[in-house]
Amino acid sequence: MENDKLPLKVKLGFGVCDVGGSLFFTVIAFWLLNFLTDTVLIAPSLAGTIILVGRIWDAVTDPMFGYVSDRTTSRWGRRRPYMLFGSVPLFLFMIVMFTNPALFAGPGWEPESHQWLLSAWGIAALCLLSTAFTSVNIPYNALTPELTRNYHERTSLNGYRFTFAVFGMFMGSGLVLPLVNIPASKDIGFILMAAILGAVMMVTALITVIVVREPTTERAAPTAGFFKTYLHVFTNGPYVLILLTWTFHTMAVTVVSGILVYYFKYIHTAEEKTTLALLIFLGVAVAVIPLSVLLSRRIGKKAVYILGMLTLSTVVMAVFFFAHDRSLGFTFAMMAGAGVGMGLIYPMPFSIVPDAIEYDYLKTGQRNEGAFYGIWTFLTKVGQALAIGVMGWTLSLSGFIANRIQIDSAILGIRVLVGPVTALFFLLGVLALAFYPITEKRYAEILSEIDRKESTRAE
Repeated sequence: MENDKLPLKVKLGFGVCDVGGSLFFTVIAFWLLNFLTDTVLIAPSLAGTIILVGRIWDAVTDPMFGYVSDRTTSRWGRRRPYMLFGSVPLFLFMIVMFTNPALFAGPGWEPESHQWLLSAWGIAALCLLSTAFTSVNIPYNALTPELTRNYHERTSLNGYRFTFAVFGMFMGSGLVLPLVNIPASKDIGFILMAAILGAVMMVTALITVIVVREPTTERAAPTAGFFKTYLHVFTNGPYVLILLTWTFHTMAVTVVSGILVYYFKYIHTAEEKTTLALLIFLGVAVAVIPLSVLLSRRIGKKAVYILGMLTLSTVVMAVFFFAHDRSLGFTFAMMAGAGVGMGLIYPMPFSIVPDAIEYDYLKTGQRNEGAFYGIWTFLTKVGQALAIGVMGWTLSLSGFIANRIQIDSAILGIRVLVGPVTALFFLLGVLALAFYPITEKRYAEILSEIDRKESTRAE
C-alpha cells in the first residue's frame, strides 16, 4: 500500500470522516461566537474569552491523544479505537454546547446579571465538546502518512479528503440558519441544528472506522517519554515551517469566517444572505480543488499553496476597501474569488506535512505520526483561540452591541477584521512557506534513503 495507488474504496472511506471534521470546524468558526453573543447574550469580550479558553484546553489535549495513539496496540490498529469511542460523546456534547442555559433558568432570568455564570457554562461545555472531537480527529489525521508514502498519491488522497471536507463546510454554512429557523424559538432551533449536524459527525467517523484498515507495520514504535517526544518535533525544520504556515493560515480563515455573519448582518443588513454567500464561496472551492491537485503536479505543492494564500489576501483587502458601500453583488463576486483561493490551498497543507514527517523517520527510524499531528492540531487550535479572542475583544473595543444598529467604530472594527487582519495572517503564512525545502525531487531522495536503511537492517 505504501508505493502503489490506493484503492478508490480506501480514498472514499478515509475522506468521508472529514465531512464531520470540517462540519465541526465550520459550525464552531462561523456560528459559535455569534450564538454566544446574539442568542445567549454574553458580552463579546467574554464570548471571545470562552472560545479562547476552550480552544487552549482543546490544544492541550491534542498532544496527549497523539502520544497515546502512537503507543496503542490493538486488533483495530493504533488510531481507530479512539475514533470509535469518541464519536458518540462528540454527538452528545455538540447538543450541550448549543443549548442556551436560559431554557432552564425560569422566569425573570436576565443574562446581563449572570455573565460570569454563563461564561463558566460556556467554558465547561466547549472543553467537553473539544475533548470528544480531539479523540476522533487526532487519530484520523495520523492515518494519512500510514496509508501511503507515494508523493502524488498523498495529494490525491487529500484531494478526496478535502472534497468531502468542503461538503462538510457546505453543511455547516448552508444548513445552520435554515435548521435554526425551523422552530419558532431560536433556542430550540440551535438544539435541533446541533443534534442533526452532531449525528453527521458521529456517523461519518464510524464509516471510516469500518471501511479503512490500518496497514500493519514492522517499524519501531516510539519509546521516548512524553515531553521528549514533543520537544523532538520542533527539531524537524521542514515540519516547523509548514506548521507555522498552517497556523497563520488557520488564524486567517478563523477570523474571516467568524466575522462574516456580522458583516452581512450589520453592514449589509442582510443576515439571511450569509448562507448564499457561503454557498458561493464553497461551491467555487469544490470546483477548484481538482485543479489544485493537477496544478501541484506541474508547479509543486508549495507554489500552489502560496498562490492560494496570495489570492485570498487580495480578495479580503478588496472587500475591506470596496464592499461596504457597494451592492451585495460585489460581495458575492468577492466570495467567488475567495473560493478560488480556498480551493487552491485546501489539499496542500495535509499533503505536505506527511513529507516532513517522513523526513523525521529517515533521521530517527521511529514512527511518531501521532506526536506530529498532536502538535499540528495543538497550534491549530491555539491559533484559532487567539484569532477568536482577537475578534471578540476587537468587537467590544469598537463599541459593538448585539442586535442593534452599530456605530461607525463598530462597523470599522468588523471591516478591519475581514480585511487587513485576515490578509496579514495569510501573508505571514506565505513568508514561512517560502523557506520550506522539501520538493518532489528531495522527497524521492528521502524515500530512497529510507528504503536503503530498512534493507540494510533486514539483512
